[in-house]
Amino acid sequence: MTGEGASPTRHVVVMGVSGAGKTTVARGIAARTGLVFAEADEFHTPANVARMRAGVPLDDAARLPWLRELAGWMAARAAEGVSTVLACSALRRSYRDTLRQGPPSVEFVHLDGAAEVIRERMARRAGHFMPPSLLESQLATLEQHHPDESVLVLDLSLTPDELVSAALDRLGLTSGVAANG
Repeated sequence: MTGEGASPTRHVVVMGVSGAGKTTVARGIAARTGLVFAEADEFHTPANVARMRAGVPLDDAARLPWLRELAGWMAARAAEGVSTVLACSALRRSYRDTLRQGPPSVEFVHLDGAAEVIRERMARRAGHFMPPSLLESQLATLEQHHPDESVLVLDLSLTPDELVSAALDRLGLTSGVAANG
């Protein structure tokens, strides 16, 4: 994080299917680094939330404006000199490509693992609009990253603290990095 003038910002997207632990890990990264946290679910329109609550998966037409808004949010933070960490499913290559259109660079951390572990977590989770019944559609939508994508894959069966530490270590982020670059 050196160079002339302001340090470049960092933008990390913690990705995976619902129930993988994205929010917990992204919040942990934010707490240990000072990166500004955002939960992508909070950017969904009321219509999208209602659709998912009803057990109907979103199609690409419903996702695209949401992804563009997330990319815009990261770009606006980058323009302010603020680094971010976003919890977002980013299940398909095209979704990740849309997110990459925001700030100058985006790093992805994919929490991946056994569907049984995710189902168990979702069953214990209270108050979330995403019903466990949509896990299968998310698993079917998930596209593993392509060789030309920079994606750090972590085993979601690790504890949240282990996942946060592994992400920080592998991304070269240090505690107290500061949100402004």
